[in-house]
Formats: sequence, structure tokens, C-alpha cells
Amino acid sequence: MRWPIALLLLLPLMAQAAGGAWSGSASGPPLANRGSWMRSQPLTPPTGVGGEVSVISWRYELSRPAPSGLEVRLCGVQRCATLEGASGVTRGLAHLSADEPLHMVFGFAGSGALPPGLRVVSSEVMVNYE
Repeated sequence: MRWPIALLLLLPLMAQAAGGAWSGSASGPPLANRGSWMRSQPLTPPTGVGGEVSVISWRYELSRPAPSGLEVRLCGVQRCATLEGASGVTRGLAHLSADEPLHMVFGFAGSGALPPGLRVVSSEVMVNYE
């Protein structure tokens, strides 16, 4: 008799945990000049995703160590979250529609050329939604 009661008590928690996750990856843009912003290819959710974003894990890799002044943002259609470091977790896009494509946007403060061959090798996200 205890198991059915325990199960009934856990149902609201299980309903809150309902949701899912999707992942996306894209290769770079090349990064040639300071003072300009370059956008990755879209990180697109699969068909049928519903709900709102709760947390996003990200990772990106450059072809060589980043020169000073690198700024990276993860963006939906109408807002962006600033990313700190080459990998991590953000809640900066929480409540965004989970079926919205995302982009990573890369820029360098200042002006002038960047080292030749600098490019984004990969951009990856894991989007958790409820």
C-alpha cells in the first residue's frame, strides 16, 4: 500500500521534470578582423521540439589560441547571452522558445587584423527545455 501512495506523491515532480533536450553543432566562421562580428551557421532544433529553454550548455573550439579581446555571444532571434570561456552553461536564454534556432556570434574588440587562419572549428550547444 505504501508504493501506490509514494507514486502518487511523486507524480507532480515527474510532471515538472518533463521536457527534453536537443543538441546542435556547426563549423566556424573565419575570424579575420577586430571590430567586426561573425555569426556561426544556425544551431537548429529538430522538428517537434516544444516548450521553453531552461539551460543551455555550450562549447566552441578555435583553430588556434584566441587573441585578447575575444567576445562570444549565444543568440536567439531577439536576444543574446554573453558567454565566458570556451565552454560552460548559461541560463541567459531561459524562457526562449525551445524550437528557436540559435547562433554563436564571435567578435574582437579594437581594430586591425587578426592572426591568419584564425577560425571557429566548431560550435556546439545542448539545449535543455521544459
